[in-house]
Amino acid sequence: MARKRFGQHFLHERGVIDRILAALNPGPDDRLIEIGPGEGALTEPLLAQVEQLSVIEIDRDLIARWQTRAIERDGLEVIAGDALRIDYAALAERRGGAVRLVGNLPYNISSPLLFALLTSQAPIIDMHFMLQKEVVDRMVAGPGSRDYGRLSVAIAARAEADLLFDVGPGAFRPPPKVMSSVVRLRPRTPDFVIDDDPLFDGVVAAAFGQRRKTLRNALKSYLAAEAIEACGVDPGQRAEQLAAADFARLANAAAQIHGPRGHT
Repeated sequence: MARKRFGQHFLHERGVIDRILAALNPGPDDRLIEIGPGEGALTEPLLAQVEQLSVIEIDRDLIARWQTRAIERDGLEVIAGDALRIDYAALAERRGGAVRLVGNLPYNISSPLLFALLTSQAPIIDMHFMLQKEVVDRMVAGPGSRDYGRLSVAIAARAEADLLFDVGPGAFRPPPKVMSSVVRLRPRTPDFVIDDDPLFDGVVAAAFGQRRKTLRNALKSYLAAEAIEACGVDPGQRAEQLAAADFARLANAAAQIHGPRGHT
């Protein structure tokens, strides 16, 4: 039974499962990690295609079920715990190299988990996640669009994001009240420099904190209007008009003035 406190909606539609598997296209030697195996709709087909699979589960009843399954199936590792608290770098090291992640993520942890994964030191090849469509729309949005925001910038600075396909509520049990989407993320180094990641994220958060404010007002604790202008950015603009590279220049300037991770 799905538990509300874990935001569980179990995938069951075979056509959707097949599309995820086709997008993932796992090789037998892939170091695959599934976040939230649930009742195994995706897990069992994955076990048929890969030699080893790590699954991360927080629900005690499901953990017990998967631990029993791991006794039968060599190569299935069950990690009991909160996906937000897992050390993915250590997990990748234990698995022997760069990992691939897949999962139907609970809506209540999706954004913080994405931030954690994108800022971790773990070697990640790619991530294929099912998320609330509204979140994916924000992830892939570009400057000036209605959905563009803090998450869009955080993703653009660290990964290539592609919306693969949408999934209706009927594919899940119980059906959620919203549409879902499958997204592919490929971490990459941007073609611009970020001197201090926490400061970059702080500047972006401040800029989008009150969307109606101009940068002059939203970033005044980080940079004066003259300093914003010196970065080639109009202080009269609003956050949604800036690309990730613009935010990087602003954050790097703030680091020069205040030191790393600091502001007045």
